[in-house]
Amino acid sequence: MKIVTIGRGTIGGGLAGLWRAAGHDVEELGRDGGDASDADVVLVAVPGDQISPALSKLTGLEGKIAIDATNILPARHGDFPSYAEEVKSFTGGPVAKSFNMNFGSLFGAVREQRVRPSNWYVADEAAREITERLIRDAGYDPVRVGDLSRARDFENAVWLLMGVAPTGGVFYRFAVPGEL
Repeated sequence: MKIVTIGRGTIGGGLAGLWRAAGHDVEELGRDGGDASDADVVLVAVPGDQISPALSKLTGLEGKIAIDATNILPARHGDFPSYAEEVKSFTGGPVAKSFNMNFGSLFGAVREQRVRPSNWYVADEAAREITERLIRDAGYDPVRVGDLSRARDFENAVWLLMGVAPTGGVFYRFAVPGEL
């Protein structure tokens, strides 16, 4: 699969490495722009207040499946119902919100865990299959929390995770009884 990441930092760069190791063709673009025309999926991994400035410098986004990994930290900005909706305003295609509830500093250890950590996500139905595949290919098990109408609730929930996580971050796992 051809993936374009917008953002080369802890999240964008970290996921790019995991996806390359899983056999994907990944191109990393920074906030300075580029062309996403050849991408099957686009990952948006910039600070939340940089979504519009970063995406406005890109071409080839129209109709693309996008995964929004942005967060509201330290505070929400803008007038969109959610950051995922802001991303969708640029792509016009299906969007998922994922990887914003995982600690990028732990990406290097994800495959060393006894059981796969969970990765919560919300998504438009048309983004679900690719999002789940890329979550698995990064070493996590996908846990769908709802459709994209729940994106703002999901974005706001990051405070819960930050409240229970020590400085270095945590993996989390949701499983039915007998699965652990």
